Amino acid sequence: MWQLYTFPLCPFSRKVRLMLAEKGISYEIFRENPWEGRDGFMALNPAGRTPVLRHTVKKIVLADSRAICEFFEDAFDATPLIPGNAIQRAEARRLVALFDENFHDDITGPLLREKMRKRLMKAPPDSRILREVMRLAHEHLEYIDWLVDSRRWLAGPRLSLADFAGAAQISVADYLGGIDWDGHDEAKSWYGVMKSRPGFRPLLAERMEGIQPPRHYADVNY
Repeated sequence: MWQLYTFPLCPFSRKVRLMLAEKGISYEIFRENPWEGRDGFMALNPAGRTPVLRHTVKKIVLADSRAICEFFEDAFDATPLIPGNAIQRAEARRLVALFDENFHDDITGPLLREKMRKRLMKAPPDSRILREVMRLAHEHLEYIDWLVDSRRWLAGPRLSLADFAGAAQISVADYLGGIDWDGHDEAKSWYGVMKSRPGFRPLLAERMEGIQPPRHYADVNY
């Protein structure tokens, strides 16, 4: 069986977990705090980042969420998540990169630093950074509003990895109180559909010790 090394609020691991659930691939979770730099984990991924996926019988070790997702897309035909023609697949990959890079750098990464890592270090969050995160979150949600208003799913007519990449980042940001849904009905409706998928339920049930999410976090009818 596959073994996934992650911690509860890793957005990139969440994307992988959603993809694995959609493709019906089972795995075990191994808790890993990458900031601790454990020797055994660093041997699996010298970059020191989650997710890492290992299959002990097949002696496979995969690191980096995009590499992991591309591997399963190539190796398992069931439920393609980078579907369609070449242009549609390129659009799905573009949006995956947007969420993995831009959304994470603007929203999820700063929230994790200010609200999780600083808490672990017993340091106060920077309110200026948190205000800027909320401002940028509105800009990103406006773009999602536009995508949802003009397409059935984020990347086009079919559910794709772009939807899971976006939902994974938003779920962590929402857990940390960084999302204000007011005025973003299209994005909120799309995210509600994503939250209702069976693969999302285990994510919504997990908690990071010492940090509680907003009351609406796990409610699919929020």
